Amino acid sequence: MTSTEVVVVGLGKIGLPLAVQIAGRGHHVVGADVSPRVVESVNAAVPPFPGEFDLDRRLAEVVDRGTLTATTDTAGAVAGASVVVVVVPLVVDDDGRPDFAMLDAATGTIGPALRPGTLVSYETTLPVGTTRGRFTPALAAASGLTPGRDLFVCHSPERVFSGRIFADLRRYPKLVGGVDEASASRAVAFYESALEFDERPDLDRPNGVWDVGSAEAAELAKLADTTYRDINIAFANELARFAERLGVDVHGVIDAANSQPFSHIHRPGIAVGGHCIPVYPHLYLAGDPEARLPAVARAVNRSMPAHAVERLRAALGGLADRRVVILGASYRGGVKETAFSGVFDVARELAGAGARVTVHDPLYADDELRGLGFEPFHLGEECDAAIVQADHGDYRHLGPRDLPGVRVILDGRRVLDVECFAGAGVEVLTLGSG
Repeated sequence: MTSTEVVVVGLGKIGLPLAVQIAGRGHHVVGADVSPRVVESVNAAVPPFPGEFDLDRRLAEVVDRGTLTATTDTAGAVAGASVVVVVVPLVVDDDGRPDFAMLDAATGTIGPALRPGTLVSYETTLPVGTTRGRFTPALAAASGLTPGRDLFVCHSPERVFSGRIFADLRRYPKLVGGVDEASASRAVAFYESALEFDERPDLDRPNGVWDVGSAEAAELAKLADTTYRDINIAFANELARFAERLGVDVHGVIDAANSQPFSHIHRPGIAVGGHCIPVYPHLYLAGDPEARLPAVARAVNRSMPAHAVERLRAALGGLADRRVVILGASYRGGVKETAFSGVFDVARELAGAGARVTVHDPLYADDELRGLGFEPFHLGEECDAAIVQADHGDYRHLGPRDLPGVRVILDGRRVLDVECFAGAGVEVLTLGSG
């Protein structure tokens, strides 16, 4: 495929690195976003969010070269495009039901601006059947184009991890599924021109762009992966609680179990956060309401913050009026993102038990923590207890001087130097140890 005008709709933590990758392969890319701040930042070659490896350098290269620009005028950009890649998030409401408002709005903007022959690829994770049943008819009605003849639509799920997106784009096969054969063919040709792939002798077929046969198969492949991980983590959390009652270390048990070929049991954790694992099982259930395991796994994983706080309460002899610091607002270490972070449930449980709650996170300024509803904690201030909620690398170097007065720490991520604290008479608890 020759150099193509590509529009990437949604310049978030997935969309922007993807736009940079495509632009780096010689395509002219326009990134469209509803946020003027994001657009201004991208056009100034400054990443609008931290933590993505090599994004600053690669963004500067494609902006300086003129192969990537950004705009808030999505319709204007789409009018000149041969390919439109949609990376607008799909969220769920408090009851776990998909909220299509943002995606429907984006689709409504894209549709009337499409020109004949354009490929539209939805990379957002979706309930099975959404690409064909919801978005393709909307695009066709708004554009007057006919799918498979002069409108081409596919689903191609993102399979990357924040912080290492460029490496993951090379490491994992790019899955595509069209709503028809012509759409699939266009999608394969585009992504082969936009991506590069590592050699993967461990795979049954060469690494690259894989046509999985249909949009539904592509949607299901992503949901199968993430929902499986949620179920696996839920089992690890149940193992941890059982191990605590037995007085054994669940991590030794998991290590022994994983020594069997093909075994892989995740580690337990306070909460599973981020945009993926807490959300995508609900998207799976939206397409398969008869499924039982995903719903049970979600309930188990949601219960872990309360369990962690109860363990802390029992060890401390009560939490009323105790000064408790939560270490980590982010949903995981090194990523400045609080989507579905366990910090919110842990703070709520602690406050409900009467504790005086503060929060520390090396990635957030005091004003940012206050904006999230938390009272900031500074290392070196007095506290009675602590819960490690995020596995920031900085926390591996914490010692008693950073938490003066601390009596009990629940290390929910197993990142602390336990011997350092034990030598100072501090009790360190971990999930899954008696």
